[in-house]
Amino acid sequence: MKHLFSALFTYLLLNAVAFAQNVTLLKSGPMVGYSAMNETALWVQTTAPATVYFEYWDKAAPQKRYRTESYNTKKSEAYTAKLIADELQPGKKYAYELFINGKKVPRDYPLEFQSQVLWQYRTDPPAFKFALGSCNHINDSINDRPGRAYGNHYGIFTKIYEQKPDFMMWGGDNVYLREPDFDSRTGILYRNTHTRSNKEMQPLLGSVHHYAIWDDHEFGPNDSDGSYALKHYTEEAFKLFWANPNYGPGTGGKGISGSFRWSDAEFFLLDNRYFRTANNNYIMPRQMLGNEQINWLINALIASNATFKFVVIGCQVLNPAQVFENYATYPEERARLLQAIRDAHINGVFFISGDRHHTELTMLKENDRMAALYDLTVSPLTAGPSTNVADINPLRVPGTMVNDRNFATIEITGPRTDRKMTIRVFDYNGKEQWTKDITAKEISYTR
Repeated sequence: MKHLFSALFTYLLLNAVAFAQNVTLLKSGPMVGYSAMNETALWVQTTAPATVYFEYWDKAAPQKRYRTESYNTKKSEAYTAKLIADELQPGKKYAYELFINGKKVPRDYPLEFQSQVLWQYRTDPPAFKFALGSCNHINDSINDRPGRAYGNHYGIFTKIYEQKPDFMMWGGDNVYLREPDFDSRTGILYRNTHTRSNKEMQPLLGSVHHYAIWDDHEFGPNDSDGSYALKHYTEEAFKLFWANPNYGPGTGGKGISGSFRWSDAEFFLLDNRYFRTANNNYIMPRQMLGNEQINWLINALIASNATFKFVVIGCQVLNPAQVFENYATYPEERARLLQAIRDAHINGVFFISGDRHHTELTMLKENDRMAALYDLTVSPLTAGPSTNVADINPLRVPGTMVNDRNFATIEITGPRTDRKMTIRVFDYNGKEQWTKDITAKEISYTR
């Protein structure tokens, strides 16, 4: 009997040690990436080399489990792994578990994802809701500038999680590179790792799908442009830490632009940094997106049959004030894009932007024959709010300015022929600041 208890004690001790080791090996995540009808991307980061995989199952039929391929994380990739759950059926809710070195790593919050619904030629498009925000600064006392900490109120991620969105759209400045990070791949990977490890963010990562664009602060130094010498490293880091479904259509894979569909909406993710002419360079043709990306965007907008066409970019598009880094500071390229939307009578275009450290809704409607254009700017999440509460925007919709840390949700509802979006903006405590309905008909041309 003594030997039996000794063996049992040893077994339990070894299992406890293995459990502790595997929990310690988890650095951040898991995170749910893009969703398609037949597959989903799952992401995780470890603290050291390890073998990782996921097991998952249909929540309505949990008796049958599926497993992703295994992947050996490595230092050269910041110990990140992106694995595909590819045995899905459309319109299902799944639960999943993470395994590191063959041992399950339990989390104290749900790990879930969903496959998109096959609704075409069958039903009205499904309703859905997504969250959005930009400008996420996670303090790091070793590398931050002296003085008052710039980041605060990380509980905002809990409030986003409580809204139960289908996915989160990260609108740029999702990571703030610091001065020690700008000149090395090591610094760039460290900063992405530090930000992604924020503890309040983890439940949101684990059961909400995530898509992202970038802006200057994760691309390079403040107000950086295409001349930044290490942009290939920040591009690499972006692709290591996010799980968008595609990158660089129309640009030969350069940069981080892309697109995806959700229900009857299509999202066009733009890269306003990789091809950008320097802000103060007026002796060369000025561009923010570049000809290849602009051509792809216009063509893709015309080709799209989506009810809502969300164009996501790191700067304000419709605000005509040539201040800060608004698109208006690149007037020729901006005019080309807006004119193409008018000339082609593209229905359902709606801009989503960040950057400005305040939230507001901008509306452009030149005459009764033109469809209304909107630009929803949502910023900041955890970075410092703007100190200029009198910011210039002659097209601002009255009552939509929020000058505090905040996020938004957009919910798409209604039958196929009468869809509408409901925008809600919340402060970091989850208190609603304003709401507005916009119908698909309002932002479409009558033919």
